[in-house]
Amino acid sequence: MNPVFRPYQTEEDFWRMREFLRRVFLLNDCQEQSWHVARLEYARWHTCLNCANVRLEDVATLWEADGEIIAFVMPDGGPGEVHFNVHPGLDTPALEEEMLAVAEERLAETRQDGSRSLCVWTPGNDARRKEMLARHGYAPGEWVETQWRRRLDAPLPNVPPPFGYTIRPLGDGLELLERCYASGLGFHEGDIRVAVENRNDPSWYRNIQTAPLYRRDLDLVAIAPDGGIASFCTIWFDDVTRSAYFEPVATVPAHQRRGLGRALLVEGLHRLQRMGCSHAFVGGYSPHANALYGSILGPDCGQSESWVKNWA
Repeated sequence: MNPVFRPYQTEEDFWRMREFLRRVFLLNDCQEQSWHVARLEYARWHTCLNCANVRLEDVATLWEADGEIIAFVMPDGGPGEVHFNVHPGLDTPALEEEMLAVAEERLAETRQDGSRSLCVWTPGNDARRKEMLARHGYAPGEWVETQWRRRLDAPLPNVPPPFGYTIRPLGDGLELLERCYASGLGFHEGDIRVAVENRNDPSWYRNIQTAPLYRRDLDLVAIAPDGGIASFCTIWFDDVTRSAYFEPVATVPAHQRRGLGRALLVEGLHRLQRMGCSHAFVGGYSPHANALYGSILGPDCGQSESWVKNWA
């Protein structure tokens, strides 16, 4: 095998990357050693396009052998970070060395003083990759993602929403604008300015809704007694791998600590179980989020670690 790398080029590359991630996910026994296919879609239509204003043509590099994708690297957003996605049966030290070199050349962030920085995300149990990163001057960073997972082959708890609240799929029209507003509040500590900006131009949410895995019946909201959106979560179900990913999950500050996040997650799990889903995943970065996810999905989890290098 003599893999060759090239930049992402056409829409066909995107569909091949999706199928590659599905194969890799199953080969990894449904563990997040590489991305779930939903993370590629969310990255393309939200964190890259909406947040960083970059396209896959700008940030993704593919490795191919015998006409098949065997690996790719890209950020979950803009330059300055990178995620490795590799076929477990075709991974070699030489391939990962080349992936790192390409990532440093194409995805490192350049500061005003000319210095450069790159954050490489890696599974916490991948000792070989961490040894390679340390050898190239990387050190563990501040951020760690806890990757919670739950099998759905057993009975689920029933967690109704608090009195006066209801859980249902997102509506359209004005409710789409209110969902945009709630996102600004939920992810920016109640910042009204950000919430209004989100609501004034909902095109960012329309981008998310164009992703192939997006389903309105799995875009859940908790409605407050006054009719406003108090909490929300979007679930991405892949019926090929029979697995699902929760992203995003948040509650508006005025409605926090009432059990809404817990009720939303459980409602989502029940819907997935009825659809034949076998595994559900969600990633947490903060103690509060991880406490919530662990209480619902159980103790089974992995970790994705950030490793950072700064150089002139």
